[in-house]
Amino acid sequence: MGTKLESREAQVEEVLDRLYEEYPDSTISLNFSNRLELLIAVMLSAQCTDERVNKETEHLFEKYQSVEDYANADVDELSEDIGSITYHNSKADYIVSSANLIIDEYGGEVPDTMEELTELKGVGRKTANVVLQHGHDVVEGIVVDTHVQRLSRRLGITEEEPPKKIEQDLMPLVPEEDWQQLTHLFISHGRATCTAINPDCSDCVLEDICPSSKLDHDVDLASGEPWD
Repeated sequence: MGTKLESREAQVEEVLDRLYEEYPDSTISLNFSNRLELLIAVMLSAQCTDERVNKETEHLFEKYQSVEDYANADVDELSEDIGSITYHNSKADYIVSSANLIIDEYGGEVPDTMEELTELKGVGRKTANVVLQHGHDVVEGIVVDTHVQRLSRRLGITEEEPPKKIEQDLMPLVPEEDWQQLTHLFISHGRATCTAINPDCSDCVLEDICPSSKLDHDVDLASGEPWD
């Protein structure tokens, strides 16, 4: 019970096999119909739930339908339009700035490289990876959100803490064809079972190979803190 497999590679393989079986339809949960909407949704999702973002973008995407609409938007008005989103003032500024850069530098089209995307204000590697994967079918890396960060540490796959370092640690371990789906599987499992607070270890398909299992261990390896 609660014993990690002999190597990190074996651990990753077994974790993925079980999660693929548990969540066969796992995919991105943000709603969008084109690359621009995807970019906006992912920018808004930073430190905010996808459910909240989807609620806001339902009306946002009706009001702002082109990159020009965002570029010409009044920042204060846009901020009000996304008022329930975490850090809505900053994100409104990021969106208007990014839209103008997309028009000035990329002909009004959402760029398709990591370097170009991360030049946009408010767009880091995580956001760029999502846009590349789901907007351009380009998989350059692994999206490390809070779920991937938490589960990869709890499962003893990595000891790194910053998302960028976790991504670099995971990429050689995870088969490239699984880079995109790993994120969706970890998000699904993180929401359903391996929650940040009080995970349901007794009903977890990974419990017997999890070195953080509350049933056998005293420490949450994600935080390094003892279980409550």
